[in-house]
Amino acid sequence: MGDDDRTRRNDEGGSATGVATRVKPQTKRPSLYRVLLLNDDYTPMEFVVHVVERFFNKSREEATQIMLHVHQHGVGECGIFTYEVAETKVTQVMDFARKQQHPLQCVMEKK
Repeated sequence: MGDDDRTRRNDEGGSATGVATRVKPQTKRPSLYRVLLLNDDYTPMEFVVHVVERFFNKSREEATQIMLHVHQHGVGECGIFTYEVAETKVTQVMDFARKQQHPLQCVMEKK
């Protein structure tokens, strides 16, 4: 063994060793957003039910309950999602309503 090899070993003459520790990454849960439909005097109730079924995957009964809540209280929650999903749903609903010439408003708010 040459001098170079000896300098790579620790003081006790054995191989140098270290302790490997695993660092658990700290993951933060993403913020959640409520997607809400707002009541208006022009959008037909049946259209609102259709929107809730189509974009929020609700049953006919659930969609009808949400629609009635919007009608009676002025606003109704369709679901709670991460920011990107909520933003996409709002855009899809608004685009669809405009294409069908309805003034339906869909918004999101941080939970």
